[in-house]
Amino acid sequence: MREVISTKHAPQAAGPYSQAIKANGFIFVSGQVAIDPATQQVITGDVSAQTDRILRNLSEILEAAGSGLGKVVRSGVFLKNMDDFAAMNAAYGKYFSTAPPARTTVEVARLPKDVLVEIDMIALA
Repeated sequence: MREVISTKHAPQAAGPYSQAIKANGFIFVSGQVAIDPATQQVITGDVSAQTDRILRNLSEILEAAGSGLGKVVRSGVFLKNMDDFAAMNAAYGKYFSTAPPARTTVEVARLPKDVLVEIDMIALA
């Protein structure tokens, strides 16, 4: 069984993809950037502010799927500049203070809308 997950409390998909897919006991959340769902615009701010906005968006998508950040088993973090790692990590750590998920963090050449960070996740349903 495959279920499309969508909520108005997170940025709407900007292309042919879903916010998330629920399948076989997992939720696969598409990469999110720092877009305010109320305006559908990228927020202003540094990597810490962008990371915080992204994690709030991811939380809303997971909640719409009947899950939450506490059930995340893996996340992928894509940074525009690895020099921002410490600031991103500090903001990210506020959401995962105990038993954090497995994670990959890589530097990439460019991200959608020229944001500083993008994060995707896999969680238990």
